[in-house]
Amino acid sequence: MIHSLFLINSSGDIFLEKHWKSVVSRSVCDYFFEAQERATEAENVPPVIPTPHHYLLSVYRHKIFFVAVIQTEVPPLFVIEFLHRVVDTFQDYFGVCSEPVIKDNVVVVYEVLEEMLDNGFPLATESNILKELIKPPTILRTVVNTITGSTNVGDQLPTGQLSVVPWRRTGVKYTNNEAYFDVIEEIDAIIDKSGSTITAEIQGVIDACVKLTGMPDLTLSFMNPRLLDDVSFHPCVRFKRWESERILSFIPPDGNFRLLSYHVSAQNLVAIPVYVKHNISFRDSSSLGRFEITVGPKQTMGKTIEGVIVTSQMPKGVLNMSLTPSQGTHTFDPVTKMLSWDVGKINPQKLPSLKGTMSLQAGASKPDENPTINLHFKIQQLAISGYSEL
Repeated sequence: MIHSLFLINSSGDIFLEKHWKSVVSRSVCDYFFEAQERATEAENVPPVIPTPHHYLLSVYRHKIFFVAVIQTEVPPLFVIEFLHRVVDTFQDYFGVCSEPVIKDNVVVVYEVLEEMLDNGFPLATESNILKELIKPPTILRTVVNTITGSTNVGDQLPTGQLSVVPWRRTGVKYTNNEAYFDVIEEIDAIIDKSGSTITAEIQGVIDACVKLTGMPDLTLSFMNPRLLDDVSFHPCVRFKRWESERILSFIPPDGNFRLLSYHVSAQNLVAIPVYVKHNISFRDSSSLGRFEITVGPKQTMGKTIEGVIVTSQMPKGVLNMSLTPSQGTHTFDPVTKMLSWDVGKINPQKLPSLKGTMSLQAGASKPDENPTINLHFKIQQLAISGYSEL
């Protein structure tokens, strides 16, 4: 399975390595560095890189490459999912997953990795179980360990490891019993200049924070579960009941966990909650152009649109832009030709707009087409897909 793990920062330096079966030389990462040089951006590095004697599988998160080295063919998604689980575990243990934090807690990192894999095969990947095996670092525990020479390793085997519900420890007790479920949806859509939707799809997750006494058995139902495609569940979910009744039945882990992730395809009607009105024109035989865009809410059910950021890659012939925003701040990079407008929150009574002129290169031909406009936004307490849990 997994022989070695290398952590590489954005500068191409290997700042941590862990070996399970046998020590693999750092030189194997040269193939990864070659692929990194060919990629225009860090996100474009191929997740699977074959070499003469190994396969390199990687994920890029928090400006760190997590590169796993294997010698035999395995399902790539299996290894990639494990790497994501490693990142999530570090984030759960240390609050943030970054190079300085990992270096400061290198002993705990090695202890956690040793428990997560046994001879290269995944063993304990649930955060609750790992925290019983390896205690999370605290200032007091660090001081005590320094004085006494002890470690963060637990004294006994987690009780959950011996049960049929390995993701939950036994004997959980809370004074206040509570459970929270956060539905987070990301909509990706392409809209033409007339405002018609060409394609739209939704990627969503349900994150849970459950603090209940004992061994609770929960049931979660949806108003319209048929909308959900490509559903991926936490191991606690009883899949057979979902297949037959479209109801989530599960004994939850203790604390924070991701209950499921899902996809809503473009075949279903996806309502876009914002609109963009634009007037971008390039005049023939002129060194000036007109630029005007307005952003407004649509079908938000009274919810406020926040964190609005508008970006647009302008044509190469645009030398500079003189714009005036009615709200927020804007920047234009004359080298990369990237326009960015940080709108913030949209007030329906006074829609934000960005107006002005563009300075064009003298003698340059008129661009064949208008630039694309990218819009990023957030809406609290609104599920775009409309499946409405519970």
